[in-house]
Amino acid sequence: MAADSSFDVVSKLDRQEVDNALNQTGKELAQRFDFKGTGTTIAWQGDDGIEIKGNSEERVNAALEVFKEKLIKRKLSLKILDPADEPRPSGKEYRLPVGLKEGITSEDAKKISKLIRDEGPKGVKAQIQGDELRVSAKKKDDLQSVQNLIKEKDLDLAIQFVNYR
Repeated sequence: MAADSSFDVVSKLDRQEVDNALNQTGKELAQRFDFKGTGTTIAWQGDDGIEIKGNSEERVNAALEVFKEKLIKRKLSLKILDPADEPRPSGKEYRLPVGLKEGITSEDAKKISKLIRDEGPKGVKAQIQGDELRVSAKKKDDLQSVQNLIKEKDLDLAIQFVNYR
């Protein structure tokens, strides 16, 4: 009897690539003419967040757009970003905290598991393991169809498939 094949559904972010995008954004903000003299900066705020500062709401939002462009060029999903609704004034400057989402919450894991049970091929099992989801089946073709099913659904998180066995 052949063993089950499996893969893990995870939501991880590559901190080095995020850091590279952040550094590129910082350089561009320092060099671009429309940001000269505005004091617009972008920097890490703890381990799981970024803060953008500037002298106006428009400059802060424009800096966020530059950061998004850099993330896209580095093939990172914009779903990892969790920006505040709008920049908040802090003295003479505006600040926009941007959280970084990592890991699959238990609600999202349950949604994905239900999706696999309802719409996936028969005989595919999904188990929640912390902030990951293990999907297993007898046939590798079934696993590939589950991956396509998950990719087609517009989930509100960046998903990767790892440990394919």
